Amino acid sequence: MRWDSLRLDSSDDRDAAGGTTLPLIERNAVARTFDTPEFRGMTFYEIHAKSIVSEVPKSSRMMFRYTINPYRGCQHSCRYCFARNTHTYLDMDAGRDFDTRVVVKVNAPELLRAKLASPSWAGEHIAMGTNVDCYQRAEGRYKLMRGIIAALRDAANPFSILTKGTLITRDLDLLLSAAEVTDVGLNVSAAFVDKSLWRAIEPGTPAPERRLEACAALNDAGLRCGVLMGPIVPYLSDSPAQLAAAVRTAAAAGAVHVTPIVLHLRPGAREWFLGWLREAHPELVPRYAELYGRGAYARKDYQARVTGQVRELADRFGVGRPEGGTPRGRGAAAGPPRPPAARHEQLSLL
Repeated sequence: MRWDSLRLDSSDDRDAAGGTTLPLIERNAVARTFDTPEFRGMTFYEIHAKSIVSEVPKSSRMMFRYTINPYRGCQHSCRYCFARNTHTYLDMDAGRDFDTRVVVKVNAPELLRAKLASPSWAGEHIAMGTNVDCYQRAEGRYKLMRGIIAALRDAANPFSILTKGTLITRDLDLLLSAAEVTDVGLNVSAAFVDKSLWRAIEPGTPAPERRLEACAALNDAGLRCGVLMGPIVPYLSDSPAQLAAAVRTAAAAGAVHVTPIVLHLRPGAREWFLGWLREAHPELVPRYAELYGRGAYARKDYQARVTGQVRELADRFGVGRPEGGTPRGRGAAAGPPRPPAARHEQLSLL
């Protein structure tokens, strides 16, 4: 297999993929294409970032303060991804560019070690996979997460990972050793098990059943992994039978909890998703207009109903019910706390 590369600098800032000018921030990148089917049509921009730990704005309503994103853009190509609009900050579009032009922070592990060693760092929890997936296919090539997890383990710094990628099982050895010294929270994202819907709106991801197999592997190894049922897609994955199938499969995978999140449509994601909806399900466009209006979130009564159904199903199928044994080390934390039953506002994880 062969990598084709072109260093881009101030004297040659043409994009090897399409001949367009790169934004200033990426002009010192190395643009690479990979000549294999899984990377066909992709361009990766390798950069040396100035920082890797980001503080999350309080206005975002996230349940964590710090995050790491070793990649910008994502080959998972989820049509609803809320992070799409961040690509416009790089003078790229929130649609096709987000799916096919991925920025890789190749020095992420080294930056993280320096940050964790800084006297100003207080050892706070760091979340990963909450913007773009840190286990997208590019991670199989770059292996940034191995260095990142090793750095967090060596500093005994608590962290959590949310992913749609099965590649997380590659790092089982590091996750286990990290769980011996700090809190490790793991969640797999799988909102439905409908294969036709998966192919339509999450075309670059592993199949839902494979993600849940990864969840089972993590739990079987002694770690605790939950399932984020996000996003539940109104009128496409929210029927009682579909919700039951998803929760039943999560329970079979040993999920320590299931957390439902209804689709939300922020700028960038909204336009991309609704464009697809108009083509694939034009009959649903008026229903979405009524459910979302001009906002990003579905009506609260809809969210409350779906959330209540999922929690009832979780109780019925025994999600999180102890089956004996105790988790290894300090790995009992399964990520951000599950929202209380009375809280129906839209959570902002996906």
